[in-house]
Amino acid sequence: MQQEVEKPSQGPQSQYQQGHQIPIEHHKKPGVQAEMEDPKPTSSQIPTEDNGYQTYKAAGKLSGKKAIITGGDSGIGRAVAILFAMEGASSLITYLPEEEKDAQETKRRVEKIGQSCLCFATDLRGKENCKKVVDKALENWDSIDILVNNAGTQTMIEDIKDLDEAQWESTFDTNIHSIFYISKYSLPHMKSGSTIINCASVNHYIGRPDLLDYSATKGAVVAFTRGLSNQQVKNGIRVNCVCPGPIWTPLIPATMNSSAQEQFSGTPMGRPGQPSEVATCFVFLASQDSSFISGQSLHPNGGVVING
Repeated sequence: MQQEVEKPSQGPQSQYQQGHQIPIEHHKKPGVQAEMEDPKPTSSQIPTEDNGYQTYKAAGKLSGKKAIITGGDSGIGRAVAILFAMEGASSLITYLPEEEKDAQETKRRVEKIGQSCLCFATDLRGKENCKKVVDKALENWDSIDILVNNAGTQTMIEDIKDLDEAQWESTFDTNIHSIFYISKYSLPHMKSGSTIINCASVNHYIGRPDLLDYSATKGAVVAFTRGLSNQQVKNGIRVNCVCPGPIWTPLIPATMNSSAQEQFSGTPMGRPGQPSEVATCFVFLASQDSSFISGQSLHPNGGVVING
């Protein structure tokens, strides 16, 4: 098995780690990681105590596992696919057709580690497409060990009067309805020891006013996680959630205005997080290290205190 060493740009990355303001960028939705400027998101590098980076140290925690990862082309999804691969898991990643370039880079990196990566371009707003994702996985695997519901979208709107009803519905279709459908279609092919991990956000806890529809869907994700956990725990299937704070991913320059990006480093730690720092939470929840945890949420958010 060959590990690829990711090399973040040392100068800007070191400053960024210490709280350096991220670059202001603006890209078209849904955002492409390959087009982002330095410092680029890191997928396999973990911060060190002295503001440097080191490669994530794997321990075979997911050896032989098969994982579906929605939104696996870039950002948090890519980091999850890569860390899962380093831990021994193969994956099927979903993404939008316009994200093909990023998806192929994720596939290349996963396969260089020595694991397989199936790519499936689709729009998860349609339940028939959610069914096709599971069917695609079962064409190649006997069962599904891990389901990571990570795909999501957001659009900044300052006031409810300007929030288009079609946008409200589309955000719910992407961020919560797809989670219901893929979970429903996957569960018959999961067994005791399997895990479902959903991706929510810090925003529904703080009630971010300019992301009303997004925040509402992420609150629904947490509620869905708790209810599904209570339903499935008797079957030995654990369901948990990760609620990231500000993370430097392609979604940020593609969906946030300049003012929001200028404030993006405003965590108690003085910096946004890297996708790799969120992906470690997914590894923990997917592995037996979290064997006594279900229906819970982890909060990689830079020190924001959450009550809820």
